[in-house]
Amino acid sequence: MRIAVIGSGNVGGTLGRRWATLGHDVVFGVRDPKRGAAAVKGGAGEGALPDRARVATPAQAVRGDDGWRADVVLVATPWPAVASALSELGPGALDGVVLLDATNPLGPGLRLESGPDGASGAEQVQALAPTARVVKAFNTTGFDNMRDPVYEGRASVMFYAGDDAAARQVAHQLATDLGFDAVDAGPLARARALEHLAVLWISLAMGVGGTPSHGRSIAFRLMRR
Repeated sequence: MRIAVIGSGNVGGTLGRRWATLGHDVVFGVRDPKRGAAAVKGGAGEGALPDRARVATPAQAVRGDDGWRADVVLVATPWPAVASALSELGPGALDGVVLLDATNPLGPGLRLESGPDGASGAEQVQALAPTARVVKAFNTTGFDNMRDPVYEGRASVMFYAGDDAAARQVAHQLATDLGFDAVDAGPLARARALEHLAVLWISLAMGVGGTPSHGRSIAFRLMRR
């Protein structure tokens, strides 16, 4: 797949680097492409970019002058930057594109900043990009688990939710490629639950708000009988 990554921090950097290593074509959208690989984080994966990855401006990462057109766009910016990041891509840039929302609308004290009628961050993203096919994914765990989602030989779970069945299948494939147990959580409205699940993981990992800290090397798993 041709993937544009908007947001080059630990989450975007880790996911993009891994997808490129796995054979996908990845362009990181960064404000200063001249910095090259230095503009892209990714935990222990920092350093030179994989062969199938490069950097460009955010708009060029989605639609480049060289004919590049991303099939999938991952938005992994901090929540306050989401609206401006999507706007800067330009009119029509996201028409029909699978838009993976890996953000969480977190305010002070890990409070979720809901939209009208309790809309999730993903539903707010869909309102900002109405012609995109938004899927909530890659928001419920840390970048350490995105780099290696397997614990004692068992895959940790990655839930995803969206209104477009074909777009959900894209999220399923990309999560499976990384080694996750990819699980369809249903329509985009289920993103409300997934964002609360993210709050739980962060609380457990970081010890926020009186929750005992278990460290970042924890993950959720869906068990079946």
